[in-house]
Amino acid sequence: MSRVLIIDDEPALCWSLAEALKQSGHTVQTAGSVEQSRQRFAAFEPDVIAVDVRLPGIDGLTALSEWRRQRPDVPVIVMTAFGDLPTAARAFAEGAFEYLVKPFHLDAFTEVIVRALQREPLAAAESFGASDSELTGRSAAMQAVYRQLALVAPTPFPVLLLGETGTGKELAARAIHRHSRVAAGPWITVCPAALNPTLIESELFGHVRGAFTGAQEARTGLFEAAAGGTLFLDEIADTPLAVQVKLLRVLETRRFNPVGSGEERTTNARFLAATHRNLPQMIAAGTFREDLYHRLSAFTVQLPPLRDRLEDLPLLVERLISLTGDSLRPASVSPDLITALAQRPWAGNVRELRNAVDHALVMARGRMLRAEHLPPVISASAPNADQKLAEAISLWVRSQLDAGCDHLPEGLYAIVHQHLDAAFLPAVLRLTQQNRTAAARILGLDRATLRSRLKAISGSETQSEDD
Repeated sequence: MSRVLIIDDEPALCWSLAEALKQSGHTVQTAGSVEQSRQRFAAFEPDVIAVDVRLPGIDGLTALSEWRRQRPDVPVIVMTAFGDLPTAARAFAEGAFEYLVKPFHLDAFTEVIVRALQREPLAAAESFGASDSELTGRSAAMQAVYRQLALVAPTPFPVLLLGETGTGKELAARAIHRHSRVAAGPWITVCPAALNPTLIESELFGHVRGAFTGAQEARTGLFEAAAGGTLFLDEIADTPLAVQVKLLRVLETRRFNPVGSGEERTTNARFLAATHRNLPQMIAAGTFREDLYHRLSAFTVQLPPLRDRLEDLPLLVERLISLTGDSLRPASVSPDLITALAQRPWAGNVRELRNAVDHALVMARGRMLRAEHLPPVISASAPNADQKLAEAISLWVRSQLDAGCDHLPEGLYAIVHQHLDAAFLPAVLRLTQQNRTAAARILGLDRATLRSRLKAISGSETQSEDD
């Protein structure tokens, strides 16, 4: 069928990959190094190459660059057991067809080989050079993130970064910028919700002199300042609805008007956004525009919570310790510290971990870092049903208030009450199998009140008396 060259210094892995491909009819040759592959298979013209990153002699990424210059038509699959964002970014920048992190299933490998044989030649992307040591982790969850970031960074598309508070969304955004085609341009980050509500448009779009009281000089807005670079909109979910409309226009047309000016300006900035909120839920509640959501989420990256990548704890602790001064650096780290860390819920994720490590460093005073040096666990359980209900009501009220107090409907409490009845009463009736007497008793209402409320939400008596 086709010829496949596998280069890896693990003989057992080479054998198993080769056997899996041979069973599918492929011709396979294996080698323990790039140099060995040249000596043994000078006449072997592979249709696909699979190469490990860490090899004796010439490493896999250096060889990849050479192959791309000499044989750009041959797809190269990069394999590694030590994946990180710089490695993934460089692999894709040099034109790798795919990036596989060990261990992987044989089926996944053979599927990639099949895809590689069917692909179109891929031009090499721009080279990346910056380090991304801030993003730390070798877990499968983080490897998936590295791959996504490496793929999307050189594109011009907007990226929406999702994840709980403290998962590293801004670090991921900065990594995208560093590996983008506008890395030499400005990096500007802004949290719209943190801006003065009366001046938010001026901050984003700028203003001309005399646009409003106090505007004694013209001011360049952040959209204009980010031209040729990246504008990162942090906590985008908290942006007022009125401003969301204008953000959408800029994203779609690249055009905007400074406050007080009729002159239209343009921006070529790359847009990134992040939030820890549930945007589909906010769209349903009317507090976030669906069209803006679709415009921002051309590509979405979900940052994993720390509890889903506990195997990264030793690496993260090592990284956090390295950021401290020599006077606080411990003699060593006790295994019981890592065990104790793994048993915590980490509602605040890596940000909370950093606080815990800093606390432990102070308590240890340069000695071995132990579990006893950690701060007390703060109970931060997931929101219960009551909290979720309160949050949903709060989102709905905010959607009404965003319209302005003069546009609020009269009898707002009655409207909220009717919405609650419409969802709540049928649910209780289903629980009692439509027995209204039992439902009224659970609700603490008399039957006449229950009947009138059901009539109000349905418009007529549609339920039969089942008592």
